[in-house]
Parts: sequence; C-alpha cells; structure tokens
Amino acid sequence: MYEQLKLSNQICFPLYALSKEITRQYTPFLDALDLTYPQYLVMLVLWEHGEQSVNQIGAKLHLDSGTLTPLLKRLQSKDLIERTRSQMDERTVIIKLTHQGHALEHQAVDIPAQMSSCLNLTPDEVAVLQKIVSQLNH
Repeated sequence: MYEQLKLSNQICFPLYALSKEITRQYTPFLDALDLTYPQYLVMLVLWEHGEQSVNQIGAKLHLDSGTLTPLLKRLQSKDLIERTRSQMDERTVIIKLTHQGHALEHQAVDIPAQMSSCLNLTPDEVAVLQKIVSQLNH
C-alpha cells in the first residue's frame, strides 16, 4: 500500500465528508421552507442579485443548465420564481423571483445564524474556514 493513497492522507475526503455533513445540517431548516439545498442556493443568488439568466445562476453556483433546468422548474411549480425568455435573445432564459419568492427571504433570514450554532465554531474560526475555502475555490 502506498502511503499517499491512504484515505486518511487525502485532502479531498475530509472536504467531501464536511460538505455532506454541512448540507445535512441545513436539512431541518430548509424543510421548514420546503426547499432542497440546491434550491436554497438558487434562491440565495436571486435574493442577492435579483433577476438573472440561467447561465448567470449556473456560473455563480458552478452548475450547468442541464442540472439547473429541472431545479428551476420545481421552483417555478412552487410559485417562487418565473422563467421567461429574453426579448433580446430568445435563447436566454431569465429567472426572477415572484412575490412569494421574495417573501420567502424573510423566512430564511435566520438560517445562517442557526447554521453557525450547529457548526460549533467561533465567528473567528468560521472566518478562517471561509477564507481557506475561498482560496481553494479560485
């Protein structure tokens, strides 16, 4: 057995396991909003940036349109978003929040604080973790 091939020596595995655990921690908060974690991410983008094209959302979330389209259809069926074709380029689909989608933001406002308490990290530790993860993602 090569030492470098041991699971305990891989940087990818603890990050993968952490990602799964954090997503699991979100579940009860998102269940209350009837959102999945990927749907929540789309809503975060729309709450922050307003109207966006599917490609803009995909770029921000590192998701392709094949992954986003069914997710967006589900959000539309929940009356949280509207999907329309751009008048300037009909190949472009524009996503915007409905009144209900905007209202959901007020219900979601406490989720970040609730998650912080679940992680058992100090605010300084969270800041360090965010900085490291940002460096790895760029």
